[in-house]
Amino acid sequence: MAANSVASEKTLIVSFGEMLIDFVPTVSGVSLAEAPGFLKAPGGAPANLAIAVSRLGGRSAFVGKLGDDEFGYMLADILKQNGVSGDGICFDKGARTALAFVTLRADGEREFMFYRNPSADMLLRPDELNLDLIRSAKVFHYGSISLIVEPCRSAHLKAMEVAKEAGALLSYDPNLRLPLWPSADEARKQILSIWDQADVIKVSDVELEFLTGSNKIDDETALSLWRPTSNLKLLLVTLGENGSRYYTKNFRGAVDAFHVNTIDTTGAGDAFVGALVCKIVADLSILENESKLRETLRFANACGAITTTKKGAIPALPNEADVLTLLKGAN
Repeated sequence: MAANSVASEKTLIVSFGEMLIDFVPTVSGVSLAEAPGFLKAPGGAPANLAIAVSRLGGRSAFVGKLGDDEFGYMLADILKQNGVSGDGICFDKGARTALAFVTLRADGEREFMFYRNPSADMLLRPDELNLDLIRSAKVFHYGSISLIVEPCRSAHLKAMEVAKEAGALLSYDPNLRLPLWPSADEARKQILSIWDQADVIKVSDVELEFLTGSNKIDDETALSLWRPTSNLKLLLVTLGENGSRYYTKNFRGAVDAFHVNTIDTTGAGDAFVGALVCKIVADLSILENESKLRETLRFANACGAITTTKKGAIPALPNEADVLTLLKGAN
């Protein structure tokens, strides 16, 4: 499918970054060494977000690099099966698709061990970008893992620049994975190096603490990330079972979470941001209208909550009917 046919009207959400295979233990609450076996699950936050958008009826495309191997073609096929355009995907003959072993603790939280030395996603070059696809985005979404090494870092910066010049809204979820960075200081420096360009930023409570150096999760700490030089229109802090907080230039507030039987938190943040950008792409006034924003964040919180009720990210991402059922039940 050509880029212009994917974006016949400008409602396309393009997600940039990594896609990989997560190996998840067959039993929860054990270390990787103790796990009796593993299930393979497609993962990578930007890819999860692209599928989250498509599952909710939105139009999305993924830009990234996979290995020219069975896992790489499997992942490309999963995107296609889920209605995500693969026009931005390229394959590397010299590097493998990234792998991650993910431990699910008893509380549903995760620990990671990565195999990327280097993996194909790290080798994406600026000259390999599908610039027509990127220019056709109404929302361009990305994380920070693609900033860790060259040449992917340069590809990331080029893609952001091209999207911004074409008028896209930039959406940023740092998605901190400290084991992948050379040091915590480097992670903080690079994550903040592109902070000012984004229109919408989502951080978790853990990321808020990491980026600010504060152990307080409050308005003052969150607003310290609102820099005078930034282009920011909306800052979101997700608080897990405590919901989410929102900050704009004109208003701020909190939206409660939905309480569900949490099994696995993988992909919950991606579902949340996917739902948010899906709504924003249809109505940019959400960023300036508090009642619309609160309604949107309630929908996004419901998406995140549903995603925690099954193992794995992609199988758990909800469709709109799932979300409306939860919202109706909570009224």
